[in-house]
Amino acid sequence: MKPGIHPNYPEVTIACSCGNKVTTRSTAASLHVGLCSQCHPFYTGKRQLINEKGGRIEQFKKRYGKQEEAAKA
Repeated sequence: MKPGIHPNYPEVTIACSCGNKVTTRSTAASLHVGLCSQCHPFYTGKRQLINEKGGRIEQFKKRYGKQEEAAKA
């Protein structure tokens, strides 16, 4: 590799919302993910509802619902 053109890849910890932690190398200081191989239904074989933030409609209503109610009044 040419010196001076590649970024530094220090060891970082990837933390999953299920509590699993994995050590790897990355340009980011730390990473947080919602799913990993320990909790993803494809890898576990178990069906589970994964709804961290809600659907697009629920997000829209949460974000703009109060503004619509105020505009009607």
